[in-house]
Amino acid sequence: MIGALSRSQILRCVAAIAGFILTGCVASETEDAGVLRIGMMPKLVGIDYFNASEKGAREAAAELGVELVWDGPITADVTRQAQMLDSWIAQRLDAICVSPNDPHALAPTLRRARERGIRVLTWDSDSDADSRDAFVNQATYEGVGTALVDEMARQIGRAGEVAIITGSLTAANQNLWMEAMRARVLEAWPEMDIVTVRPSQEDQQLAFQVSQDLMKAHPGLRGLFAITSVAFPGAAEAVRQSGRAGEIAVVGLATPNGMKSYVHDGTVETVLLWNPVDLGYLTVHAAATLAKKGVLAQQLAAGRLGEVRVREGEVLLGPPMRFTAQNIDEFDF
Repeated sequence: MIGALSRSQILRCVAAIAGFILTGCVASETEDAGVLRIGMMPKLVGIDYFNASEKGAREAAAELGVELVWDGPITADVTRQAQMLDSWIAQRLDAICVSPNDPHALAPTLRRARERGIRVLTWDSDSDADSRDAFVNQATYEGVGTALVDEMARQIGRAGEVAIITGSLTAANQNLWMEAMRARVLEAWPEMDIVTVRPSQEDQQLAFQVSQDLMKAHPGLRGLFAITSVAFPGAAEAVRQSGRAGEIAVVGLATPNGMKSYVHDGTVETVLLWNPVDLGYLTVHAAATLAKKGVLAQQLAAGRLGEVRVREGEVLLGPPMRFTAQNIDEFDF
């Protein structure tokens, strides 16, 4: 009787201890699960545009109480992006947000992340639709393309030879902007002639050299489109040094800080861009909602941005902004 009782007591004690340990483990796991870990990767680190996006991303992360891991390659290298994403997949982050340098080359890595239960968002530039849960788009492709072409038409008087300097020939967002630009030219400004498209590989010095080459190869050139925040100051500097400011219009997308001197000296009339701080901020809000709820509703509550529209997996920030000599000093990014 005493022996049986002792054995029963021992078993109860073991069960109690095991239950205590298990409860502690579950509590710990629940605590860990309560802090979302979101990885956010730009095309490359160290340039004004993505530095501004990081600022907005960290603002949202602090508001939401999530852990933000911000990292990316030092050049626009899709292979390096894939390697870094593999590390994040191994760490089992709750959500991964990436601006792909190549939409198709990065897709297998993103699909692998989704297979592991990680929520995947693209931002700034999209990937294959089946490789991500949502795309945070800074503006519609048509909106960007139309704004660029209409601004060029305003400056050169509708007609003339123009050239496009892009970043990478594989960047999905830039290719879709150019598609929209060509469509707008055909629709509204048929006397505008896009003579060539040249990449600058997200390298400002290369954009400067490409711009010089284009001005030499096309003596009658009326305008340069520079559609990345790195290409635009490079193209503007080439026109400034050529002494042809006012003769060759330079129209493009860039952060205001990098373009202020060109706007104030008349080399550039207008800078177009959305707010990259808001883009980073919105991306983290979308990632946190997706990680918590598994889906995005048609309206996303995005902190200080209010309700943001979501359509067919695309979260839209809004139309591009115009920065001119009258307002560019009001912005600091």
